[in-house]
Amino acid sequence: MQPREVKTIDDAKKIVEHRGISHVKVGLHDIDGVLRGKYMSKNKFFSALDKGFGFCDVVLGWDVKDQLYDNVSHTGWHTGYPDATVNVIPESCRNIPGEEQGLLFLCEFDQSAQALCPRGTMRRVLNIADDMGFKVIAGLEYEFFLFRETSSSVREKNYHDLLPLAHDEFGYSVIRNSVDSDVYLDILELAEEMDFPLEGLHEETGPGVLEAAIACDEGIVSFDKAALFKTFVKVAAQKRGLMATFMAKWSEQYPGQSGHIHMSLRSRDSDTVFHNSANEYGMSDTMRHFVAGQQKMMPQVLALIAPTINSYRRLIPGFWAPTVASLGIDNRTCALRVIPGSAASQRIEYRVAAADANPYLAAAAALASGLWGVENRVEPDCITTGNAYEQSFSADLMLPNNLWDAAQRLKGSTMARDFLGDDFVDHYVASREWEVREFSKHITPWELDRYFEII
Repeated sequence: MQPREVKTIDDAKKIVEHRGISHVKVGLHDIDGVLRGKYMSKNKFFSALDKGFGFCDVVLGWDVKDQLYDNVSHTGWHTGYPDATVNVIPESCRNIPGEEQGLLFLCEFDQSAQALCPRGTMRRVLNIADDMGFKVIAGLEYEFFLFRETSSSVREKNYHDLLPLAHDEFGYSVIRNSVDSDVYLDILELAEEMDFPLEGLHEETGPGVLEAAIACDEGIVSFDKAALFKTFVKVAAQKRGLMATFMAKWSEQYPGQSGHIHMSLRSRDSDTVFHNSANEYGMSDTMRHFVAGQQKMMPQVLALIAPTINSYRRLIPGFWAPTVASLGIDNRTCALRVIPGSAASQRIEYRVAAADANPYLAAAAALASGLWGVENRVEPDCITTGNAYEQSFSADLMLPNNLWDAAQRLKGSTMARDFLGDDFVDHYVASREWEVREFSKHITPWELDRYFEII
């Protein structure tokens, strides 16, 4: 049996027994999309398959630097950071490249913690889609920079003067992907072995930046693939003596890094519901309402799409990232790009999303917004032609330009609370408010250079 053939608890036990391994790796993704986990003994793993296991809920109560939130109610010093019940997902089984016979299983929080679990939140929105008669097809694509640096050297250099994988700007370069073919082929082989296969991998514009398009899939599986891609590309790079970053914008000299979401709906019988050749641009009424919902709700859910302080360094005019909830037909200057095509290929590209977003939560926001649009038969505000960066839009389509404002918009969003849940929204907003507070404590080099002597 191969890992991706595992579907049940019995299957999971059989493959572990067949491989004769003593320990299994388990993990789950936290609010920021970081994969947290551990090695678990075979006996403990078998028990966890049957009845779940306890995982310290501090992973829902700290930030990416393991600093404890002081503004959330679910967990904290006031609760004593107890264990939360976690369930193993048998069908998530995968090989771990470089770990002989090693297996990885994803997990998901259960009981009260499920309300805050990113994967659980995505699944709840998918269940709403199912109740509406829809299946969700999605594929994510990521831009990321690679450096000839190590975890130690980037810190020694204070993240300055880093040596990129390749120099200069050379988008779609065959020279680059041939000279560094060992790196490219490693990524392609990793993607095949761990079952997040890539439809494309190429040099982007910028020194050492690559773009990977993950093949589309149905439902929660597509977002598992995106989350695993981000983690294990970093692992593969570091094992090669390289560093990968998915920061939204690591340098002011280059465009930011996207995490675009391609999405479409199908019926339960797998028929397209986005395509109607009789309509303009081939858009069905359902697709028009869906993308209109995404357009109207984008300012309210941006904190899930752009979740860090750094996210907003990317959202500036002229750098291939939108600052307004614009909608266009095959127009890459817009936040939402309708891609006309056949019944099988017609889809929406949610282009405002960045590489630093948690794929479960970014996609949950994009999907919930669209489903809200279908429910309420929303119509697009406008369809943009030409350069969206040079045009004017109504005030209600303008995106928040910082994390604090975005978090406050999310806090007040009835749609988000209806689709994602009050507990999730309150906890997530608190985590973003914490992020802003942490940033506000620090003095940046820009401030020192600008004010130290002259002010």
